[in-house]
Amino acid sequence: MTSGKMPLILDNPMSGDAMQVDLDDVDDLFGDGAPLALPPRPVSKRLRQRLDDLRERGCCQGVAWSKTGTIASITPNGQQLQLRYIHAQNKDAVFSLSEPTPLAPWSGLPGGPIVHLSWSPANAELAVVDAVGRVLILNFHVNLNRPLLSRRWDSDPLDDSQSIVGTYWLHNVAVTNPRSPPYTPYYAPAVKNGNGNNYNFQMTPIISTGPWHPHPNKSALVCITTSGMLKMFWNQNTGKIEETTLELENVTTAEDQVTHAAICSDRTKTLMIGMATACKQLRIVQVGINWGIPKTDGAQNVPPGSQPLSPTLSKRHLAVTSWFEPSSSDSHLDPSMSKITHIEMLPSILNPVTKEWSPVVVLTVRSIVPEPNSPYAQEVQSIIDRWELLSDQQQTVNSAFEQLGTRRNSVGSTPPNGSRLKKLDSVVVDKVVMAVNLVSFGKVICFAYNDGSVEYRDRYTMAELYREANLDRINSILDVGFSQSGEPSCLQIALSPTNFSLVQLYEDGQMKWHSISYTLADVESMTEAQVSALVASFTISTAQAASHGANIDDILAVARNFASRETFAVDWVKTMMQMMKITVDYTEDAPHDHLIKNSALQMCLSIMNYLGWKGDFKPRQAWGKLSMLALNLRNIVIMITLSSNPIPINKSTMTPLDEPEAVSALAGCVKWSTDLLCWLCDSLFCLFDDAKFMSLLKHNQSAPMMAYLNSQNEIALHLVLCSATRGLLSAVCRRITLLDSFSTRAISWYETREKSNPNSNPSDPRAAAHAALYAAYQRIRGHTSSALIKADEFDKLLTGLGADIRTAYNTALAVLGEQPARAASNQQPQGQNAPRPDASQEAIARGRQHCELSMLLLQAPPPFFVSVVDKFFNKELKEFRAHSEVAKLYFADYSILEINDGPRTLAKRRASGVRVDIFKRIEISRRPSSGLSAPGGNSRTQIPWRECVRCASVMEDLAMVNHKPGLSFLLRQQNNCSCGGRMAILPQEDAKHR
Repeated sequence: MTSGKMPLILDNPMSGDAMQVDLDDVDDLFGDGAPLALPPRPVSKRLRQRLDDLRERGCCQGVAWSKTGTIASITPNGQQLQLRYIHAQNKDAVFSLSEPTPLAPWSGLPGGPIVHLSWSPANAELAVVDAVGRVLILNFHVNLNRPLLSRRWDSDPLDDSQSIVGTYWLHNVAVTNPRSPPYTPYYAPAVKNGNGNNYNFQMTPIISTGPWHPHPNKSALVCITTSGMLKMFWNQNTGKIEETTLELENVTTAEDQVTHAAICSDRTKTLMIGMATACKQLRIVQVGINWGIPKTDGAQNVPPGSQPLSPTLSKRHLAVTSWFEPSSSDSHLDPSMSKITHIEMLPSILNPVTKEWSPVVVLTVRSIVPEPNSPYAQEVQSIIDRWELLSDQQQTVNSAFEQLGTRRNSVGSTPPNGSRLKKLDSVVVDKVVMAVNLVSFGKVICFAYNDGSVEYRDRYTMAELYREANLDRINSILDVGFSQSGEPSCLQIALSPTNFSLVQLYEDGQMKWHSISYTLADVESMTEAQVSALVASFTISTAQAASHGANIDDILAVARNFASRETFAVDWVKTMMQMMKITVDYTEDAPHDHLIKNSALQMCLSIMNYLGWKGDFKPRQAWGKLSMLALNLRNIVIMITLSSNPIPINKSTMTPLDEPEAVSALAGCVKWSTDLLCWLCDSLFCLFDDAKFMSLLKHNQSAPMMAYLNSQNEIALHLVLCSATRGLLSAVCRRITLLDSFSTRAISWYETREKSNPNSNPSDPRAAAHAALYAAYQRIRGHTSSALIKADEFDKLLTGLGADIRTAYNTALAVLGEQPARAASNQQPQGQNAPRPDASQEAIARGRQHCELSMLLLQAPPPFFVSVVDKFFNKELKEFRAHSEVAKLYFADYSILEINDGPRTLAKRRASGVRVDIFKRIEISRRPSSGLSAPGGNSRTQIPWRECVRCASVMEDLAMVNHKPGLSFLLRQQNNCSCGGRMAILPQEDAKHR
């Protein structure tokens, strides 16, 4: 019997025989031969309730993901918020979704439940909106899961007519030069070169459209109420959030009420507002903002953000149409057919094909689900409608109206062009739309559905994108074989800022995180073409995230799946540095400030640091070690530099060096840095004693030397050869020397003061503060005086090596500059003396950049470096070693660095249960029996910990127990980890297991 002929045996009592019925012919019993089909799954009550919420109010986003990494959600009862984030587990470095942190910074909710969340694009501010339109603003710039309160809502009215139906945050791009409009670089597409696996990256500038908040890194929240009122919440120069209002519509009846609203910025530096009303009208209003910045004399140098603001708003009605026109065939459909669930305003952008500005587009969604007892055969579907806002001929406006508009501060002074809304073809999908998002700078529309699927459509044609892989022209990570989806029974969804992952809120109240998944091949069986396309897609995605300040943790989470590919991480970082033209050549004696402020280089080092890390108790990749040390050096240099900055306090100034707690933290940084110098010298001395390594210095090629260093997992030589890390080492040496000098003078001052006042009262608070500060400076002096390697002497060693490297570059790369120099001289017009860039020096600089990038990624240095290394080991380092205590260096304890990762060292670290505080650079522990708290720490008081969500580094949350201005100033610079990852408050239960 075949599987296709499954008989049904029926008993026949009349004949006693059995009757066999073939299921393949059952369909004929119904007379039409149509195949049987299971009825569609009934729509759940929770989904119906969610659709009702979307139809009733335009603002009901219950899950939102910030650019900095916080995932905020509203509890099912609407009484609390829950804060989550993705974080790397310290056991295996794999990202996962954190447990929720409850948050309810209010005593009660007289205005009803929380209904809407909206994140600012500027400074991690979250707007929380309740059912009657009260607005509370939280700031998450310090921790991902513990905000500060920026605006209270206690003074907002409890009025249903003020309930909010649309929100929008202004962009945070300020116009610096009116003649050169601001833009954001868009690093796509990546186009494949011929038959090879290399890609060319095209950078397209995306013109940023206003209006903007005039103060740097500030935004403003614009809200539309059901009564047609616009409210703008903005930051004054004092830091206080103020409110400005404007009546957009005169709502007098229930039919005139606004049900949904959307806002976008326009290239005219105004806001375009689309409003859907209860009477099924779609209204477009243009709003201008005049910030009222006082005029100042051009000679005055006014600090940015210091001028007081007095904004005024103006409006212009542009167009009106009906968003629903029923046909005769729609008479039997349910009333939800005529109700909007979503509205979006697609801003005007520059069309790359036509080179013209596309018009503003209004997009609405109507989702329909079958009624439980409907007699009609209905299916689940969503109807997507679109209208273009077009400008016709210029209208003639009566002068009286023009004067009236001027008195009311209307937008512009010239008569407006007539505008109209042109209906475009509708798109119908057999799913329920749960979310609509604009991605790729407004070029692509993302639709998320209740079945967990995600769909991307072209903004102009509404054609579905990324249905199949395209390795020849890459615009998105989804072009190279990734797919994105969640799970069914989804009620709400939020995309990450990078679009690499999403979170879903399900009908059972659970929330899950889903990353994109690779579908073309297994990681180990990928072809070279697929790997090259993968690197190109990660490169453009990371560059785009960096260009608008988005967190890249979920990009790293996906990249972790490919870390086993030997060259993936190095190729990714190398391609990104080349595409974004990130400076890594610091061979010349440039100020260390340029190196420290190179945030793009920090991001690349952070990628290598994360991918080279496999967990706290597993060995690191060599390039991961180098990146970790470089990031920590950079952080210490910043901290020591800021410690001497003056802080205004009550019409006077002080510095963090005046507080014992801040100086104690600096003492830990000094200890860590001197230990690093000792470890580095010990590693170089071991190479000096290695006969095989020294014999390789007699070769003409650097590849054998590099292969041997890689086999030994040795990075010390690259730390001093690479100009970026050598510059960081030099910077920290000089700052240690300065701190040592300052400590010596401070100690001398306190000792002289003690001798001159031998009878001072020990109970005097000032005497106690002086004693604590004296002890803190004693610790710094003790670390520098007892160090086996002196910072100033090691800096001299680095300076000599740097001079030899510059000479080698100038000699070996001189040939690169000869041909460009000749070509430039031939092209120089006669009689023209205008200064022009030196072509030969530019060619040499490009050669240095290429060599430095290779060394930073632990690849072989150029061949002419072998002679430099040979001279360094046989002369400078040999002389330096003669004056060093080699035996003590060899047996010294370098556990504070967490750089040695042999099996015994890792086992000992795991057994001890201690961690290194990345702020104070001391060992801390959550185990009750530990007494590891060094000066400045306190393990008995169980201070909460902050954890980096990217590299799992920890520090004590001193901001909760110490509010002194100096220490607070330094802690404000520690909002992010040294690797650039965000920090989160670690629950006490989790901290015990770290």
